[in-house]
Amino acid sequence: MTADSDTSLFSGLGRLVVLVEDPDAALAFYRDVLGFRVVHDRTTDGYRSLHVGVPGQEAVGLWLMTATGGREQELIGRQCGGQPLLVLYTTDLDAVRAHLRGHGVRVWGEREDTDSRSLHLADLYGNVIVVAQVRRAAPSV
Repeated sequence: MTADSDTSLFSGLGRLVVLVEDPDAALAFYRDVLGFRVVHDRTTDGYRSLHVGVPGQEAVGLWLMTATGGREQELIGRQCGGQPLLVLYTTDLDAVRAHLRGHGVRVWGEREDTDSRSLHLADLYGNVIVVAQVRRAAPSV
């Protein structure tokens, strides 16, 4: 199997790990501010497995994982080296901006080009998130 074949090695993308200090605080941000849904929340033998996802796409999401040990704790909010952690798509960037500001979330880096509009925000630990509204091509006549 080669990279350019029609057959894929994988059937989908599952979870992206986000290191957090306080899973309840992280859950409050991703659920209450960004509108994610809890996909899985179970504690077994003292270990909490907390997964959240975008409504309608719960197969792909974030695993809000409590950092353990000094090295992981140092990476909280910086695990992507200052680059965006993820990109979220919307059909109404103006509504997203207003919603975020209503929750006291700082928005920056707004840009517009021929194909899309976007803005940046940070989660409660400083992980950068991009929100983009992709313009649909005009139908051909």
